[in-house]
Amino acid sequence: MKKHINIPIFIPHLGCPNDCVFCNQRSISGRQSFDVSDVEPQIERVLSTLSEDTEREIAFFGGSFTGIDRELMLYLLGVAKKYIDDGRVSGIRLSTRPDYIDRERLDILSQYGVSAVELGLQSMDEKVLAASRRGHTAADAERACALIKEYGFELVGQMMIGLPESSPETEVYTARRICEMGADGARVYPTVVFYGTELCRMAQSGRYTPLSQEDAVTRTRNVLDVFDRAGVRCIRVGLCASENLSDEDEVFGGANHSAVGELAMGELYFDRIVGELDRLGKEGDFAGKSLTIYAARGATSKVVGQNKRNKLRLCKKYGFNRIKILEKSEIIGYNIILDIDSFSGKRFSEGEERCEG
Repeated sequence: MKKHINIPIFIPHLGCPNDCVFCNQRSISGRQSFDVSDVEPQIERVLSTLSEDTEREIAFFGGSFTGIDRELMLYLLGVAKKYIDDGRVSGIRLSTRPDYIDRERLDILSQYGVSAVELGLQSMDEKVLAASRRGHTAADAERACALIKEYGFELVGQMMIGLPESSPETEVYTARRICEMGADGARVYPTVVFYGTELCRMAQSGRYTPLSQEDAVTRTRNVLDVFDRAGVRCIRVGLCASENLSDEDEVFGGANHSAVGELAMGELYFDRIVGELDRLGKEGDFAGKSLTIYAARGATSKVVGQNKRNKLRLCKKYGFNRIKILEKSEIIGYNIILDIDSFSGKRFSEGEERCEG
C-alpha cells in the first residue's frame, strides 16, 4: 500500500464570508498573504523530495476554496490539473464550507480531477454553530454532504472539540452525524484559542473557558471511538505542530499540546483493552500472569501510551507480570486481540516488558 502525501497549498482566509469566533487563518497557516506566483514552485519543491512509491495529492487548505474568486479558483485548479495530466499527482484535495457547495461548483471540481472534498462542519448542533458564528446551519451541512457523495467525491468531515456551547454530548452527536452522512474520513480539531480572535476576547472576559489538555484528550477520545466503530478513518487529530502552536505571541490557550491526538488514541486503546479484560475475567484473575496485546500496524506506541502510561496502569490494575505488544497486519482500527499467558514461562526476550512496582 502506497504512502499518501498531501502537497499543501495554503490560501489563508480567502473565500471565507465571515469570521468565525475561533478563526485566525493567517496565524494557523503561518502566512500573512497569498502569492499565486509561488504555487507551482511550492508544488515542484515538494515533488522533488518524494520517492516514486508515494501517492500524491495537491491539497488546497486554509480558506474556503469553492468560495474564492472564480477566476483564481479556476487558475489554481488548472495548475493542479497539469500535474494530474502528467502523472505526477493522483488528484486534488480541497477544504471548504457547507454553504459554498452546490451543483455548479461540483460540476467544475469534477472537470478538473478533484478527488476529495473536506468539509468544515465543525459541529452539527445549531446552538454551537450559532455561538461560533459559523454562518451556516446543520441543514446546510446535510445538503452539502449529500451532494458531495452524489458526485462521487471522497468526503472528509472536519469537526472541532470544545467550541462555545459545545459539550461531550454534542461532540459525540456531531461525530455520529458525520458517519451517518457518508463520510469516508474525518479530521478532529480540539479548539486552540488564538490571539486576535473573538474567542480570545471571550476567554479574556470569562465568557468562554479554553479546553484543558485533560478535557481535550477525553473528549477527543470519545469521538475517535465513534469514528472507529463506524469504520470512518480519522486522518488527523489537531493542528500540525508547525502551525504556530508553540508561539506564545499567537496562542492564548486551549488544546495546543502537539500530542493531544496521540494521548487521545492511547486512552481509547486503554479503554478497549480494559473492556476486553473485564469481559474475560475479574481483576484478581490475572495476577502474576503475562499478557500479549496484538494491535494494528503502527499502533504500538499508542497501545503502550505516553511514557508507558497504559502498560503501567494495566500492570497495577490487573497484576500482570509481563506485557508484550505485537502488530498484526490483519487488525484494523483500534481493534485489539489479547492473549493471556501466551509466553508465560518463556525466557524474558526483546519486546517484552516486565511490570514494575
